[in-house]
Amino acid sequence: MHGPTSVPPTIVLVHGAFTDASSWAGVVSLLHAAGLTVRAPANPLRGLVQDAAYIGSMVRDIDVPVVLVGHDYGGAVITHAATDADNVVALCYVAGFGLDAGECVLDITNRFAPVPVADATFTAALPAQIPGGPESELYIHKERFPQVYAADLPPSVKDVLSVAQRPIACRALTSRSGPPAWASKPSWYAIATADRILSPTAQRFMAQRMAATEYMLDGSHAVVLSQPAAVVAMIREAAEQATGRGDDGGLRQAF
Repeated sequence: MHGPTSVPPTIVLVHGAFTDASSWAGVVSLLHAAGLTVRAPANPLRGLVQDAAYIGSMVRDIDVPVVLVGHDYGGAVITHAATDADNVVALCYVAGFGLDAGECVLDITNRFAPVPVADATFTAALPAQIPGGPESELYIHKERFPQVYAADLPPSVKDVLSVAQRPIACRALTSRSGPPAWASKPSWYAIATADRILSPTAQRFMAQRMAATEYMLDGSHAVVLSQPAAVVAMIREAAEQATGRGDDGGLRQAF
């Protein structure tokens, strides 16, 4: 799967906390314009092991090479999920958590100076009668969401995102990752330099630790929505290099 191939890869986009797969709308449109096949599954946001198993199962059912892309907590999911998916030829992180073995999301956020989201969240308890379900979920306060999550988006978009946010189970933030897929697969990382959710310093630390090809994007945590063209440029570079397809492979020419 790692050598040159005449088959273009499928791009699988995994969203993170506080949002859903619609956050990839602009990225999907541009990838489709480039002639690429795209999947943007719903990330359950219930727990790292469960979420990675769900995404991994879907990825393994794809019969062509896959470039796996993760935003925010979605980065932790692809790191865990791709370890057992031989058809994954590249990993792309967009302001995402590229965890190491035994790490959890909170290990990374606690390692660096606090960012504005630290005092902008609240926990909501869930009914105890949900079998096997999480005990609590994390939200961002609606009035803080626009500036903390998506400062570079139009007010109307920020308002919709704030009321439509999908909470993440608190246990997902403390779940320990297994062996990281980035240790054996080529990686790319888009660092959002104005991020108020995940410290840009933390992003740079993870990108360098995984020896990723770095892209510096001057954007908020919602950079997948505010700068889809820059995100797509990184994804297409990963797709071309990981499959050995250059200009003659058609990926660049189609865009």
